[in-house]
Amino acid sequence: MKHTPNQTIATSAATMPLQGLTLPPLALYIHIPWCVRKCPYCDFNSHKAEAELPEAEYVDALIADLQEEANNAAGRSLQSIFIGGGTPSLFSAAAIGRVLDAAQALIGFADDIEITLEANPGTFEQEKFHGFRGVGVNRLSIGIQSFADEQLQKLGRIHGREEALNAIKVARAAGFDNINLDLMHGLPEQTLAAAQADLQQAIDLAPEHISWYQLTIEPNTEFYSRPPTLPIEDALADIQELGEAQLAAAGYHQYEVSAYARQGPETAFGEKTADRQSRHNLNYWRFGDYIGIGAGAHGKTTHPEQQQLIRRRKTRLPAHYLESQRDFCASEDYLSADDLPLEFMMNALRLSKGVPSELFTPRSGLPLSALEPQLGELRQRGLITQQTERLQTTDLGQRYLNEVLAQFM
Repeated sequence: MKHTPNQTIATSAATMPLQGLTLPPLALYIHIPWCVRKCPYCDFNSHKAEAELPEAEYVDALIADLQEEANNAAGRSLQSIFIGGGTPSLFSAAAIGRVLDAAQALIGFADDIEITLEANPGTFEQEKFHGFRGVGVNRLSIGIQSFADEQLQKLGRIHGREEALNAIKVARAAGFDNINLDLMHGLPEQTLAAAQADLQQAIDLAPEHISWYQLTIEPNTEFYSRPPTLPIEDALADIQELGEAQLAAAGYHQYEVSAYARQGPETAFGEKTADRQSRHNLNYWRFGDYIGIGAGAHGKTTHPEQQQLIRRRKTRLPAHYLESQRDFCASEDYLSADDLPLEFMMNALRLSKGVPSELFTPRSGLPLSALEPQLGELRQRGLITQQTERLQTTDLGQRYLNEVLAQFM
């Protein structure tokens, strides 16, 4: 905590014991680490698939991993499941079904559980969409990235525009009424007009959710060692500003930095039904609990009896994860009081409306005073709203979110 030499602070966050932790909602993340090939911009834990995937062996390992984690559910049902990668749609529907059946048996599902699976638009994966829906997947996240064939080639994607368009039709025919499209902007040499056309094509397909985010060059990627020519900063700002307006005009509400959800239809009483925000991601951003299984997966669980928050990371390499004599967990860290203000705020402040202030103590175990005097300073600078009942950035604060979060480091 920052303070002047003459300022007296009774207790710093670093010396505060955690008190008041309660069990938050619980989610499950399942990582499947293989792709047909590695994209040049990707820094996720993904690996080029061999001719034959060890599908059955990996599912066995996932279930064994989940058995070890089941006690961390602490009697809670799963509110959401996200199957990510890699390219999870490389696995068969039967394999996905085995993991979901195990999760239901070992932990249990909420009646309205959201189960998302990431999929690529390639024809091979499209043929499986009916099967995925049949084993319980009820939300599909399709990695489009761009509808322009030239850009798809630059991004190393293995699908083309027509496959992308057809994937949505196939998903609808398979019974999916909750679809997210992943789309990037700020692509190599992309113009404002091209970015707007890409976004409009996504809007015209009427998905329930659009994840629209800027391409960034990350270390340990091919683009980092051989960077492409990206639009200049002024052009990127124009793309962002006009794209946000374009999405809003089409009825997509921005509820997080790069997440836009469409509202449901009106009821017979003229009320709006709940919109299609990602429940799984909302749980992350509200500092809920999640179990992570699979190579390189992360998890965070709350333990009120010990007043502890624990992060676990699983062994990263698929070959190591599949070894018969292996320890799935590569590291286990207890979050300290000193870590928690930043840990909580870097999630909560991604949300356009932030979170209720009263959520801070039961999710972090710290009093709200642990965020002072940072909140006071940020309010003075117009970066945090004046409403003390919420932890929420202003529009200016959202634009300079990294600067806001730096106050809690």
